[in-house]
Amino acid sequence: MNRKHLGEIIISLAILVGALAPSYLLAQTSVVITAGKQFQFAEDYFDRGEYYRAIGEYERFIHFFPKEPRAERARYKIGLAYLEGRRFKEAMQSFKDLIEQFPDTGLSFKSYLKIAECHVKLGEFDEALGTLDDLLKISQDQEVRDETFYRGGWIFLEMDEWEKAQAAFDRISPKNQDAYRLQELSEEINKKESIKTKSPTTAGLLAVVPGGGHLYCQRYRDAVVSLVLNGAMIFAAVEAFDNDNEALGGLLTFFEIGLYSGNIYSAVNSAHKHNRKQKHDFLEYLKEHSALEVSGQSLDKDPAVALCCKITF
Repeated sequence: MNRKHLGEIIISLAILVGALAPSYLLAQTSVVITAGKQFQFAEDYFDRGEYYRAIGEYERFIHFFPKEPRAERARYKIGLAYLEGRRFKEAMQSFKDLIEQFPDTGLSFKSYLKIAECHVKLGEFDEALGTLDDLLKISQDQEVRDETFYRGGWIFLEMDEWEKAQAAFDRISPKNQDAYRLQELSEEINKKESIKTKSPTTAGLLAVVPGGGHLYCQRYRDAVVSLVLNGAMIFAAVEAFDNDNEALGGLLTFFEIGLYSGNIYSAVNSAHKHNRKQKHDFLEYLKEHSALEVSGQSLDKDPAVALCCKITF
């Protein structure tokens, strides 16, 4: 073999090595992401409370593995992450997307409940009840319906609709009456009669004497302020008239009429505030002593949702 041929062989080998080296290096450094790894990566973020990062990873999972069986759960966890992050509008949209894509599954039923929860968080009680009604129309599973009745009852309590709340609780099937501790809950609700409320009418009548209405509502500081201010204004107006200063007396009387009227209005409003606070405190007492944290188990089953109850004390 002459030098010319040897040189050609060396050059050819160099070209071949150069062409194969990048592919070899790329094969050595590439990372293959599987569905399991991607889903677990999103789950890790969620479990650590890094909800917005979790959302991104769940969405990446859905994008690359749209036919994977866990795509539905990923969509559900996106909604939960938004809910935990208090972005209720985005959470509702995520749950609605799940219902549209995966109708009549355990997670779709659960999504209706979560949409209702988002409405409650936003103070949209009528919308929450409407969502629960939609769920009752499509689900005949008794476990799902009982949880829906239970949640609806608590929404009525939030709305101060005590009779409707009791009616909703009464619709729970006999087999789950004990699971939801309805007898204990009913006994606690009956304690509502012992709430000490104030009559707005009585507060207004007592406010004829400045400070009397506030004193009745146990707003002692406001009672003193009202009495002092109205008394001082009346005294000043009387003094002005006694000194033949009708213009000043008339001006002070004008302002005193406004102050006096405000005193009556404030007393009536104080009675309403007192009653709202008493009812709110009683509702919080009910939640602390009687509410159950209910959640669906066996969510991958279609369509049954088993009940899991956690008693809160």
